Amino acid sequence: MTPFSTTSAHPQAFDPACLDDFLRAQLPGLQGEMALQAIGGGQSNPTFFVSYGSRHMVLRKKPAGEVLPSAHAVDREYRVMKALAGTALPVPQMLLYHADNEVVGTPFYLMEKVEGRVFNDNALAGMRPAERRAIYLAMADTLATLHAVDWRAAGLEGFGKEGGFFERQLQRWQKQWDLSRIAPNPAIDELLAWLGANRPSDDETTLTHGDFKLNNLLFHPTEAKVVAVLDWELSTLGHPLADVAFNTVAWRTLPEEFGGLRGLDLAALGIPSESEYLAHFYQRAGRSDPARQAAPFHWAFAFMRWAVIFEGIAARAARGNAVADNASEVGAMAQALAQRGLEAIEAPAVVF
Repeated sequence: MTPFSTTSAHPQAFDPACLDDFLRAQLPGLQGEMALQAIGGGQSNPTFFVSYGSRHMVLRKKPAGEVLPSAHAVDREYRVMKALAGTALPVPQMLLYHADNEVVGTPFYLMEKVEGRVFNDNALAGMRPAERRAIYLAMADTLATLHAVDWRAAGLEGFGKEGGFFERQLQRWQKQWDLSRIAPNPAIDELLAWLGANRPSDDETTLTHGDFKLNNLLFHPTEAKVVAVLDWELSTLGHPLADVAFNTVAWRTLPEEFGGLRGLDLAALGIPSESEYLAHFYQRAGRSDPARQAAPFHWAFAFMRWAVIFEGIAARAARGNAVADNASEVGAMAQALAQRGLEAIEAPAVVF
């Protein structure tokens, strides 16, 4: 494992010796030298493997530099995963949260490392069709389990507000877009206007993840079983159908649009179609009533969020504190994803 460089010009660099001193004081019994390795590939909170001998942990921190208000909320990630310990939903064991900046430059938390597999390729290259199918259905089952969590019993009162989720979210994402905007994107403006005029009247509150997708799940090393749900920075008490639509945007995007499935031969791959996947989820979640299932509004909302998130990545790249090296390239996808959101408004005419 390669130590994280203290001389790196990367904006997320920090002094490993300071972290080492802090952890040895907080976690008695650590043996041997600390090994620190940055985990690449993400656009979110910088994440690192931290190891001492046979003790393997994961550190997740807020990015350095200027970030959007309410973004990169590592404190919320820590709180929700700590609260979920002992529920039916698998999460890593939380070890500590540190709110100050003096150790790694920003607030951070530490958790035990869970052994498993992360799939960054939605097409699951190299797998047998039966394996792909089992992995996708396990993802659907896990989302149903998440929404069934008794958030009051878990101590998550105040983690979000009950009711009025989409109204508050549209206000939030409008603000995020206003702060992220470095170039015009009329499709985002059109989406936000349509969403504001077509907000559904139903109100339902569950724990929601906010970023529930395949590569935010850790699977068993050999089985199609989710062993940990990761990346909780956008979690809140909200409407479960926001998670459902967000979880299925891969079916509506092309492979070059952030690794979508659209246009692939899903039957040959063994991956369920969107309709089959949703039918499985709805059965597992007890949502057989069509009135309690995702509608065009929910997919338009999901794509709007994606587009604004990618605009934020582009804005961070412009400010010089992007988390990943390809932030500018990823940010350029905001326009295409906003167009997918406008397409979702006409979704009843499209078969996925």
